[in-house]
Amino acid sequence: MRVMRLLTVLLLALLACPGLAPAQTAEVDWDALAAAAQNWAEENLDEDVLQLLAGSEGENARRFFAEIQRELAGEYVLDLAALNDTARAVLPLLESYEETLPYALWLRSRLDYLEVAKALKLKEAPPKTVPGQPPRPVPNPKPAVQREIWVEKINTRPWPKAAKTYVDRLKPVFTASRVPPELVWIAEVESSFDPRARSPAGAAGLFQLMPATARRFGLSLWPFDQRLKPEPAAKAAASYLQFLHGKFKDWRLALAAYNAGEGTVQNLLRRHKATSFDAIATRLPAETQMYVPRVEAVLKKREGLNLSQLRVPAATAPKP
Repeated sequence: MRVMRLLTVLLLALLACPGLAPAQTAEVDWDALAAAAQNWAEENLDEDVLQLLAGSEGENARRFFAEIQRELAGEYVLDLAALNDTARAVLPLLESYEETLPYALWLRSRLDYLEVAKALKLKEAPPKTVPGQPPRPVPNPKPAVQREIWVEKINTRPWPKAAKTYVDRLKPVFTASRVPPELVWIAEVESSFDPRARSPAGAAGLFQLMPATARRFGLSLWPFDQRLKPEPAAKAAASYLQFLHGKFKDWRLALAAYNAGEGTVQNLLRRHKATSFDAIATRLPAETQMYVPRVEAVLKKREGLNLSQLRVPAATAPKP
């Protein structure tokens, strides 16, 4: 209860600031927002989070988690910028307690999205206003603009400390699954190579696998969650990437599907009669729009490779 009291006190102050209002809304109906956040949380947040945030003292914590999840899944990249200061204020508290540490690790891995959204917002000129009409939302930045800013963001960043433990250890797992071993670096984007990371929606481990995906590719969630074990998680992630690349024949689309779901990507391609990531990028969820260029920038920095330069490993002959 001490955790929830501290969290509630902090979030009551934070959520009263205008920065948490939806970017396209001039005035905020806080009662309606609270009700919407509660409904969204019950429909979308993992059961463990709901238990952790149970009771009236956790209502504002639910609102925060629901808001950031909703914006990541939302339509507009630039709306994420409004959450940057709040997330940074909440993070130290979440890191202070064992119960909330996995969610803090997840949040820390997503601070880059909020910072890049803030930088993109400064680059993008607002649309012209029309007298008597509400302001139009700022269009999502084009993929080329996002790729450029992600390269700048990652270019001076050293390896995550934990990467030294896992990269060489897990590359052979990807190779054995006939997936380019360099894609092990998606773990930097997903979890900063910390297997304890857990999202409010229930994804977990180095590669942030959702429960259904984990089970689909052979992992057990009980009595021990194999998503938290590096080798099994890497094998499942590599198997999923292999499947997605086989389906879409393109690494950008495969990565978008890894983040947003294959159905989301397939439906957008069909609806817009498109065949490439760039053709549908601005219509993908906000997180996915940034996820793909972020992975590309990490690969460029860590391996000196573009996605187009990745090569599927040859099949190895079975041992006699």
